[in-house]
Amino acid sequence: MHDADEALALNALGWILTDEPRAERLLGTTGLSPETLRAGLGDRATLAAILAFLAAHEPDLVACADALDIKPETLAAAAHRLEGHERTAP
Repeated sequence: MHDADEALALNALGWILTDEPRAERLLGTTGLSPETLRAGLGDRATLAAILAFLAAHEPDLVACADALDIKPETLAAAAHRLEGHERTAP
């Protein structure tokens, strides 16, 4: 896994958690509890779920990308890599 993808997912999570309704939607959509989310922060599947949550709702994807000063495509690509859909060079 790219460290950059992991860092991006953690930064995106920080953005998600700034808005309580959005944070609750993350938990409801992913099936994670606050405890499992916390425990899974180093887990590829959890990080992928965070970015997939954003990628599934374009307004959040765009707003998060704006807040992190990156392109929405960067978030979506990181989600795909974390999900294992794209191979990365060693």
